[in-house]
Amino acid sequence: MIPSTPTAIELSSPLPTQTTLLANFPNPFNPDTYIPYQLHAPAHVSLSIYDIRGALIREIDLGYRAAGQYLTSANAAHWDGRDHRGQRVASGVYLYRLQAGPVAHVRKMVLVK
Repeated sequence: MIPSTPTAIELSSPLPTQTTLLANFPNPFNPDTYIPYQLHAPAHVSLSIYDIRGALIREIDLGYRAAGQYLTSANAAHWDGRDHRGQRVASGVYLYRLQAGPVAHVRKMVLVK
């Protein structure tokens, strides 16, 4: 006999209706931060970090990602506060730009030492 009482319920999150870049956490941060985002469609994703003058500090290739939510420290983008040479950057305001296929979004974050 097969029991008719459910033993578990699987909750699934609906797919996002648009690609969204969310506020990093923590913010302000030291020494690293997570950058959550949502994808409405599968896409190649990259994250670029700029200083407040617009100079490129670091590019992070996140690869091809499925549509979905990347909201926690387990799956959000991560920046360790270092430049492309591996050196820690100075305190200040930085811009982060998420490129997901043809869609791009930019937000600000603050590094405090």
